[in-house]
Amino acid sequence: MRRVTLLAGVALVSVVVLLALVSFVWTPYDPVRVDPSARLLGPSAAHWLGTDGFGIDIASRIMVAAQTCLLVGVIAVGIAALVGVPIGIGSGLLGGWFSEVVMRVTDVLYAFPALLLAILLAAAFGASTWTAMIAIGIATIPAFARVARAGTVQVMASDYVLAARSCGTGRAAIAGRHILPNVAPVVGVQASVAFGIAILAEAALSYLGLATPPPTPTWGRMLRDAQTYLFTEPSLALWPGLAIAVAVLGFNLLGDGLRDLLDPKLREQAR
Repeated sequence: MRRVTLLAGVALVSVVVLLALVSFVWTPYDPVRVDPSARLLGPSAAHWLGTDGFGIDIASRIMVAAQTCLLVGVIAVGIAALVGVPIGIGSGLLGGWFSEVVMRVTDVLYAFPALLLAILLAAAFGASTWTAMIAIGIATIPAFARVARAGTVQVMASDYVLAARSCGTGRAAIAGRHILPNVAPVVGVQASVAFGIAILAEAALSYLGLATPPPTPTWGRMLRDAQTYLFTEPSLALWPGLAIAVAVLGFNLLGDGLRDLLDPKLREQAR
């Protein structure tokens, strides 16, 4: 069952990545070209998923929007991991009042979700892809910090780390040799789950007009544009909604599969 979950996640994620990679070199039509004579066409051999209210090919927009989706996920998760993991490891390594202060700061960050941060950044710097990436990344830092801290505390209590400390090994060396390799799998699982959350958050921000501005296609903006035709052409909302669902489900399944594969406790239970 663990392998089924992992393989399903890899398959769905591969579809999204493949769409993005192919769109760099080829799309059926220009994803921003308006053709009033081809408005609201249904799926056909010429337009696989039909056209939207501006006569733009939906399949081409779906493919190009996958680029933005993956870019936001990579940058946002990268920001969260690069900031959150060192903070979490430092908190678990030093302990005491420093750990308490760090955990309370992360609690405060939880009170500022990505949507609120995006609104603040958009008001200050304007809506853009970078606004969405930074807002989502900052909002995800506490999750990485908590995961890294929990793994660090567990490693610090192990016998081999106690032996290393008794031999005079410094904290920096312990963090590099023992803590980081042991928390890396857990951080990887968190990154996969956070990637799916980032994609969903970016879609929500695009829907509200707080992320990538037009004419660059995004799945969230496609949903917003389809709202006008929801009762006359519901398929306009179906395709971007399905793309978001596939991407989020794929990364969540990938994270669950990696957790089951890498977690030693779950491996022991399976035996």
